[in-house]
Amino acid sequence: MSSLIEKAFDPETFREYGHDLVDQLADYLDACRNTEDMKVLPWKTPEENLSRWETDFTEPKEKELKEFFAAVIRHSFHFHHPKNMGHQVVPPAPAAALTELLSALLNNSMAIYEVGPVSSTIEKIVTGWTASALNMGEKAGGILTSGGTTGNLTALLAARQHQADYDIWELGTKNESTLALMTSAETHYSVARAVKIMGWGEKGIIKVPVNERREIDHHLLEGCLQQAKDEGKQVVAVVGSACTTSTGSYDPLEEMSAFCRKHNLWFHIDGAHGAGAALTQKYKHLIKGIEKADSVVVDFHKMLLCPALTTAVIFKNNDCSYETFSQKASYLVGSREKENWYDIAQRTLECTKKMMGIKIYALLQAYGSKLFSDYITNAYDLAEEFASLIKESSDFQLALEPAANIVCFRWEPAHKNSRQVDELNRKIRNRLKEEGEFYIVQTLVGHRVYLRVTLMNPFTSRKDLIQLLQRIRETAVTLENR
Repeated sequence: MSSLIEKAFDPETFREYGHDLVDQLADYLDACRNTEDMKVLPWKTPEENLSRWETDFTEPKEKELKEFFAAVIRHSFHFHHPKNMGHQVVPPAPAAALTELLSALLNNSMAIYEVGPVSSTIEKIVTGWTASALNMGEKAGGILTSGGTTGNLTALLAARQHQADYDIWELGTKNESTLALMTSAETHYSVARAVKIMGWGEKGIIKVPVNERREIDHHLLEGCLQQAKDEGKQVVAVVGSACTTSTGSYDPLEEMSAFCRKHNLWFHIDGAHGAGAALTQKYKHLIKGIEKADSVVVDFHKMLLCPALTTAVIFKNNDCSYETFSQKASYLVGSREKENWYDIAQRTLECTKKMMGIKIYALLQAYGSKLFSDYITNAYDLAEEFASLIKESSDFQLALEPAANIVCFRWEPAHKNSRQVDELNRKIRNRLKEEGEFYIVQTLVGHRVYLRVTLMNPFTSRKDLIQLLQRIRETAVTLENR
C-alpha cells in the first residue's frame, strides 16, 4: 500500500486534525458571542473571492489542514453571529454539528437497511416523534430528505399518485390529464418548482389571492376551484403555508382542511419554517389544523437547530409514502410488493443519503424537546419586541404584525414618495450587506420594497435590534446626502 494512502487514513493524524478543528470551532463560537471586532459577512465580490481561492488552489499542496480550516472559517458567512438577521437558516446547535462528523466518517448510505442499520432505525423513531408532535394520528409516519424543496416534491408526488385513478408512476401522465394544485401567491417557490418538475407547467398552479395579512383568502377557494374545473383542470391538492417565507404568515389551516375534506382533495402543508410552533405552548395555536393534513414538511435546519439539510416529510397515512417512488430495483430493494420501513430508498428521492436522523436524535437525547420549544418561543417573542420598537419609531413602517420570527419593515421618511422609498430601502440593504456589521435581506410586500429580518440567532438581543434601526437611519441619511 502506498505511504500516501497510509497517511490519509492514519488514526493519529485524524486525531490531531480533529482536536485542532474542534478547538478552532469552539474559539469561533466564542468570537461570535463577543462580536465587537467581527463582522457577520466579510464581504468580497464574487470575483475577489474567486481570485483568492484560485490562488490558494494552485499553490503547493503540502499544507497543514488546520490552515485551510482556519481560512474557511475566517472568510465564510457567520450564521452564529447575533447580528445575522437575514435568511431562514439556523445557527446549528454544536452537538448537532458533531453528528455531521460522525455521519461523514461512518458514511452509512441509508439506501437499504444493510448499509444503514442504526440510521435507518433512528429515522423511523424521529419521524414517528415528529408525527406525534404534530398530533397526526397513529397511522402517521414518514421519511427524512434533503431540504424543503425535495420534501415538498416528495409529498406532492404522493398526492398525485394517491389522487389519480391509475398508476401514474408506472404509466405516466395521460395526455388528456390537466392536473393542478391550489395554493396562495405567497407560497414558497419550491411548490411551483415541484409542479413544473412533475410536468404540469404554469397552468398547474392555481394561485389563490391573499388577504391583508398575506394569508390565503380561504373564502375564495370555492370560486377558484370552480373556475379550474370550468377550464378543464383536475385539481388534486391544496397547499397551505405554515408559515410563508416572505412575511411569516400562517395560512388558515382549519378552514383549508375543511375545504379539502369537502372536495376530496389532498391537503399538504409546507411547514418547513413554522411547523415547529407545535412544540410550544405559547404559539402552537398558529398551526391549529395541521393535524388534519395529508402531508406536512418540516425543516429541522430552520427552526429546530440542526445543520442543513434535514427535512421531515410526514404523512397522515404512512402507507402513502410508499406510493411515491415504488419501483423495481431487484439488486437493491427487491420486489415492489415487499415494502419495508427499513429499506428507505423505496420512499425517498435520494438513494444514497446522509444519516440525517442522528442530528435530531442526538439533540433530543441530550436536551429533550424543551430545547426546541425554548428556542422557538424566544425567537417569536423577539420578533414581537422588534415590531414594537418599529411602531415606536416615526421614521419606520411595519408591513404587518409578525406571526413568526420574520419581521418586514422599512425606512419611510415623510418627504419621499413610494417609489423613492423603495429605491432608498434597496440601497440601504445593499450598503449594510457590503459593510458586513449587520446582515438583513429585502422582500416585496404588496409590490413595495421592505427590509426583512428573520430572527434565528438565540443570542440576538434587544440591544442588537436598537443598533440595527440606528444603523439604518445613519445609512439612510448618508445615502440621501450623496
